Amino acid sequence: MNTSSVNLAQSERALLADLFDKVGPDQPTLNAGWQTSDLLLHLLMRERRPDAAIGMFVKPFAFWTARVSRGYATLPWTEQVEMFRTGPKGLSPIRIDAVDKAMNSGEYLIHHEDVLRGAKNWQPREFDEATTAVIVKMLTSPPFSWGFRNHGVGITGRLPDGRPLTLHSGEPHVVLHGAPVELLLWASGRRTECHVRLEGDPDALATLAKSLAKS
Repeated sequence: MNTSSVNLAQSERALLADLFDKVGPDQPTLNAGWQTSDLLLHLLMRERRPDAAIGMFVKPFAFWTARVSRGYATLPWTEQVEMFRTGPKGLSPIRIDAVDKAMNSGEYLIHHEDVLRGAKNWQPREFDEATTAVIVKMLTSPPFSWGFRNHGVGITGRLPDGRPLTLHSGEPHVVLHGAPVELLLWASGRRTECHVRLEGDPDALATLAKSLAKS
């Protein structure tokens, strides 16, 4: 299927902005310790002020990260949401379609699920065929394909329609049963909040469990 016409980054940005509007700044998310206000602030900093992110890794610059962060955090919630909805302005590389897709398709899809599944009584989303094909492609491409490696076992995905998807070759191997978005969440570390069923011989499952416990 030709998926070039699908821009998951743009569609998920719009849907996530709508969800932020709906739930407000205080809803829990799947990101440990983060409410929606923290997640939105992260997204704004990531795409509008990447220069300020250095303080997260280099302590002498932490003051700069905190200062820029406070500048966004003090804005009204609706204004923050609108800034995210419209995206960065000017010469930002995210305004280039190919860059936007590469940087943000998985980012926004996963964070949409972080917000959605942070609420009580959430319901899983349904994706059309073209969007599902894009998600399947992401599963077998970096960076998400890395989530299936280095566990000491081969991993095969088994989609709801029965299709197998080689995620990492090797023996012994484990089968992960789930929809593409669920496998994506599994690969990104949201393993307790995704609907994935594991199948394999006891030794393979034990090897995988031991590897995951270390990560």
